[in-house]
Amino acid sequence: MEFKDLEIFQAVAEQGTITGAAKQLNYVQSNLTARIHKLETELNTPLFNRHRRGMSLTPEGKKLLTYSQRILSLTEEMKQAVQNQTEPSGKLEIGTVETVIHLPKILSSYIQNYQNVDLSIYTGVTETLQRKVLNHKLDGAFVTESNFHPDLVAHQVFQEELVLISDPSASSLEELKEKPFLCFSKGCGYRARLENWYKDENIAPKRVMEFGTLETILQSVKMGLGVTFVPRSAVVHLEQNGLITCHSLPEKYSTINTLFIRRADTYLTATIEKFIETIEVNK
Repeated sequence: MEFKDLEIFQAVAEQGTITGAAKQLNYVQSNLTARIHKLETELNTPLFNRHRRGMSLTPEGKKLLTYSQRILSLTEEMKQAVQNQTEPSGKLEIGTVETVIHLPKILSSYIQNYQNVDLSIYTGVTETLQRKVLNHKLDGAFVTESNFHPDLVAHQVFQEELVLISDPSASSLEELKEKPFLCFSKGCGYRARLENWYKDENIAPKRVMEFGTLETILQSVKMGLGVTFVPRSAVVHLEQNGLITCHSLPEKYSTINTLFIRRADTYLTATIEKFIETIEVNK
């Protein structure tokens, strides 16, 4: 078994098709098919279910994927540790929730100082980002405070106040209790905080509507569709222009920390070390 076999196996698992994996790796499809068959023969077990729409992992394939991710991650970590580069370079993949107000400043500073780094940014909710960091799919992520997995280490970025926002016509919290709750999918730290307030106040929202982007949620609130719970810093411009109304909730629900998480057991390369330093300087 070669490392390249594991790279091909992972690509097919992620893409769900030989065609997609071949495009990703810039390989000939027949070569990928042969390598997958070779790997299945060596392990004496089928790794994929083949069907009309593509390929999905068998239970044995899912087990191999976990080990494969760890092996390839350790291989890359080994290369970086041995090379001991003092100048950040290579690929850096960072995740973030959508409302990190200082993120543009952090990224701009880092890119200007370390131009040999290929930096990619992915958005998502805290729970999803935490899982991706644990599975070595992201080098780190900006997330909201929660009960983190013990394999993760967290760096404080900043603290914010969450506010319940509505269209300007609503004047009291009592009115808002009847409004639909507009939010991200489960796993969002802001959503969890407001759900705790609802629970403690014995409120059952008449409708919960999930959206994929913050911009869509804010536009919907401005149109009077419902309410949401976001950092005040993300909506202060809307409040100043009279487009929304902010409503404060007790501190136990409204005070939240944004953190940068990474795996505790990975080698701290110059690339990620300088990124953490940049966060400290610009937070």
